[in-house]
Amino acid sequence: MANKGPAYGLSREVQSKIDRKYDQELEERLVEWTLAQCGSAVGRPESGKLGFQNWLKDGCVLCELINSLYGANKPIKNIKKAQMAFKQMEQISMFLKAAENYGVTKTDMFQTVDLFEGKDLAAVQRTLMALGCLAVTKNDGCYKGDPSWFHKKSQENRRDFSEEQLSEGKNVIGLQMGTNKGASQAGMTGYGRPRQIINNP
Repeated sequence: MANKGPAYGLSREVQSKIDRKYDQELEERLVEWTLAQCGSAVGRPESGKLGFQNWLKDGCVLCELINSLYGANKPIKNIKKAQMAFKQMEQISMFLKAAENYGVTKTDMFQTVDLFEGKDLAAVQRTLMALGCLAVTKNDGCYKGDPSWFHKKSQENRRDFSEEQLSEGKNVIGLQMGTNKGASQAGMTGYGRPRQIINNP
């Protein structure tokens, strides 16, 4: 992986805009949750964006986190501390695949380079937030930590109507469509003709 020099012009402007989306308070909450889920063995990162990135960069902490949410049926069998970049990126990819299988939507997922190269750590935070929200919502006993750290996702509220109820609904005219009860065509003239004004003496 080639080292990149400083960005200039538009690239720099875009990058600084992305960097401003990073939330320091959210970082603290995500670190606390990860420690609650995985235990102190994963260690605590240095405070700040760079510390957060270095903590997650090799993919080990992320893999431990997703495994802890699956209970006994862990999706990632081998988690190894690796020095080689491609091995670290492979572990990040394994986390992303397992998170998608867990239920995190594609739009909430970060790209491997967002974390590995520090391109968009706010996207990493978004993915972990979505994962936490899902874990709280599932309420399957695998979530550890304070439930108030994440909001519950709205769940499907399916309703099944009988054929009779469905056919009854066809007779109802919605109020926004108006109603023709009590209306008549009295006093209307044919289309295009001028209105007849009759003077009674």
